Amino acid sequence: MTLDEIGGQISNCAEQMNSRYGSVVFDEWAVVSLAENKARVLFYIGPRNDEFLSNFVKDLGALRAELLGGSHGVGDFEFSRHGVGTSIEAFLAVGQGVYLICNNTRESMDHIAKNPRWLGAQVPFVDLSEKVRANPLRVS
Repeated sequence: MTLDEIGGQISNCAEQMNSRYGSVVFDEWAVVSLAENKARVLFYIGPRNDEFLSNFVKDLGALRAELLGGSHGVGDFEFSRHGVGTSIEAFLAVGQGVYLICNNTRESMDHIAKNPRWLGAQVPFVDLSEKVRANPLRVS
């Protein structure tokens, strides 16, 4: 998958999740490469384009060990129930050393998950994980 292709897949996933949930699930979506121990933003949709990378390490919060541990295969994902504000709620491995970062900068994952529509809103996210598992992002 190319960066343009995954950008379209992310936009589609966000739209479907929001529709099923009844409001915005994640208002921040970023594809980040961690190759050579250097974070590099490859794609970003969200309210804090200029601040995202400079706050990335701090915002990883509870997901820091999981993400930086590097033991996730393409298509694997993790959620943090306790992320609040800009603390990152989820990531999805989309390629070798490349991750989709998902965040709601206003609500915690715990709050989001209390809505009964959350269960249905997860379906497009899982579908996206299966698409990248079958066709990982290739970054040159």
